[in-house]
Amino acid sequence: MVTDLMDKLTHIFGQGLSNSFYPVPQQAIGVGGAFEGWSPHAEDVVYCVLVPLSPPPGHAFHLELNTAGMRQRNFSVHMELLCTCMREQLGENMLCFLHHPEVELRRKQDPSLLHTLCTGSYLDVEKTVHWFYRLVRVAWLLLPQSCHCHLMLQPSSLSCTFHLSKDKESFMVEMMFGVRQGDSDIFVGSQHTEVVIPSTTWLETYAVAEAKFFRHISRQAPHDSGHCKCLQLLTHILMSVGFSGYTLKTVVMHLLNTVPPTWWHRRDFWQRLVDILKYLHCSLETKRLNHINIGNERFPMEISLPSDFHVAEQFNLFQHLVSNLDAHLKARHEYIHLLHR
Repeated sequence: MVTDLMDKLTHIFGQGLSNSFYPVPQQAIGVGGAFEGWSPHAEDVVYCVLVPLSPPPGHAFHLELNTAGMRQRNFSVHMELLCTCMREQLGENMLCFLHHPEVELRRKQDPSLLHTLCTGSYLDVEKTVHWFYRLVRVAWLLLPQSCHCHLMLQPSSLSCTFHLSKDKESFMVEMMFGVRQGDSDIFVGSQHTEVVIPSTTWLETYAVAEAKFFRHISRQAPHDSGHCKCLQLLTHILMSVGFSGYTLKTVVMHLLNTVPPTWWHRRDFWQRLVDILKYLHCSLETKRLNHINIGNERFPMEISLPSDFHVAEQFNLFQHLVSNLDAHLKARHEYIHLLHR
């Protein structure tokens, strides 16, 4: 239902933006636990989707890697105006932003993306999100669902979140926005962070690649595979323990990438739980948990990664435990708490 709703919204966006110079939303991609099949919440599930953005005509996106000291790689999306004089000669109703007088452009054509959603020459996350909020509010009224469902937009500066309800049923949808790195399954996106970052900073996100990884495993695993149930159970327990759900998801993905799919039958459920806990314990003792995408030569080839990912230095998600003794002791206590639960 979420996918169908997003497809209808994207279609309306495409029609409404056909003559403008705003980013072009592409088909939304379901990501996260709800779409991967292991969401720990029986109720109040948040369905996360990533909406890829393409540049409008006469514009180009260029990703610039920032080297500021953050644990997660981040980028700026530089906006470049392209010459469209040839398109005008071919009869297309578009003036060239580079070579037409500014007075004529203002009189005959909508402003370029540089003058709407950019700060300086860089695409602004917060401006993009606020623009999309306005789009959703208008597009929703054009959908048949608006007659019998109630849509409530939730305020946020980094994603477009809305609550949809009908009678006693309800669910939450969070729309993130991203720019694809080349033709890979890695994006730079609008994400929430623990620290304040500039509104022109887009964080590297692996959510689409990881969602494809779970689909890849599901095609190979037995029909009664318990890998999602393992992750669902442990992340539910983690709600009262200090480990992040992403830490446990990474552990499970590493095991899914090494333990044969036929070993994940439901009858092997408890053994796989033990394997997951042992892997987590070993990672804590060595203070090392490698990211599943970066520097992993065993990652399924059908998932497209940037060329430098396979040979890149492995990224340690537990790097903060190496230099912080208190954090390491706290993580070990949390692991013991997890075992007791």
